[in-house]
Amino acid sequence: MATITAVDAAQSPPASLSPSMTFLLAAACGLIAANLYYAQPLIGLISSSLGLTPAAAGLIVTLTQIGYGLGLLLIVPLGDLFENRRLILVITGLGTLAVVAAGLANTPMQFLAAALFIGIGSVAVQIIVPYAAHMVAEEHRGATVGNVMSGLMVGIMLARPVSSFIAEFLPWHSVFFISAAVLVALMVVLGRALPDRVPKTGLGYGALLTSMGRLVVTTPILRRRALYQACLFGAFSLFWTTTPLLLSGPEFGLSQGQIALFALAGAAGAVAAPIAGRMADRGWSYWASRAAMASVAVAFLITHIAPTGSMLALVLLTFAAILLDFGVTTNLVLGQRAIFVLGPEYRSRLNGLYMATFFAGGAIGSAVGAWLYADGGWWAASTFGLALPLTALAYSLTEGRDKG
Repeated sequence: MATITAVDAAQSPPASLSPSMTFLLAAACGLIAANLYYAQPLIGLISSSLGLTPAAAGLIVTLTQIGYGLGLLLIVPLGDLFENRRLILVITGLGTLAVVAAGLANTPMQFLAAALFIGIGSVAVQIIVPYAAHMVAEEHRGATVGNVMSGLMVGIMLARPVSSFIAEFLPWHSVFFISAAVLVALMVVLGRALPDRVPKTGLGYGALLTSMGRLVVTTPILRRRALYQACLFGAFSLFWTTTPLLLSGPEFGLSQGQIALFALAGAAGAVAAPIAGRMADRGWSYWASRAAMASVAVAFLITHIAPTGSMLALVLLTFAAILLDFGVTTNLVLGQRAIFVLGPEYRSRLNGLYMATFFAGGAIGSAVGAWLYADGGWWAASTFGLALPLTALAYSLTEGRDKG
């Protein structure tokens, strides 16, 4: 692997990555992406500690999301311009400094500024994923992307319960200091293990950003796949924003630790990523995509089978979490596999556009879901959640079977 230096890996990529390299890239994605979500279950603790008003507490999550969105559009495309290993290390380093700043913050403005840069620094994961795709032959690209994405999804799903458990025994600042130490160790390993990859785009930064608009206009598979995933990730964000409120409410009355265990069970859906990658490599994306959309819809439906607050309802809600995460992860990997085959020279830009689009869908799903839950409870929120995958499924009926 170390021989693939200073060249575009698309020239002579190996059939597959070694198990150790696959594990390293997957672990890197999970450990970096987790920083986006550590603060979410700690909003109450952080707000009371720093003196944030309840109305302003939501900015902790919002600014991290804004930073991530900006990074997807302005930094991830640099993977088509600069040497990838160095870029990954620089952006991860920026994120590490932001995490340290969050742990040291003692005023609201300091923490909110750190939250913004945590989002920006976390986009290193979306440079790693196309970087991994460059390193293997096309017939194994889906499996590789799926394996790496499984690490990312595990990181996303475990971040909330991990930060909750740590905060039960240590001050909330410790969550960020521990994460920073892990990121420093990760950068040392990545710096030694990753091969160089120098892209051959030949564009300046301004031209690179301008070209992204043209890619949206001229790449229908990108638009379609991004809209599919925007609907599914909107449902995902709605579910994980509102179910903690439902579980902590009078119907279920679960503690913070019990809710963390619920989130931990939902992480089982991350096993879908490598499975989806292998299905894509075998040409099964058409039916697998529709099965993924249907599974997300079914996840919302089954939460209404049993009376709210009953043990059966809790079991079904847990199964729904796993089923929903399985469907969202499957469709995510299928979409990335579909756009990564379009060309190595603009793979990072395609990934940035894809991720930014469905991330916006997630932000909308979270915001609308919270508003609906406050006004009409789980019934109102889950109805909107059900409508999102059904919309994607209806739109998918306009797609030909040969379009991926």
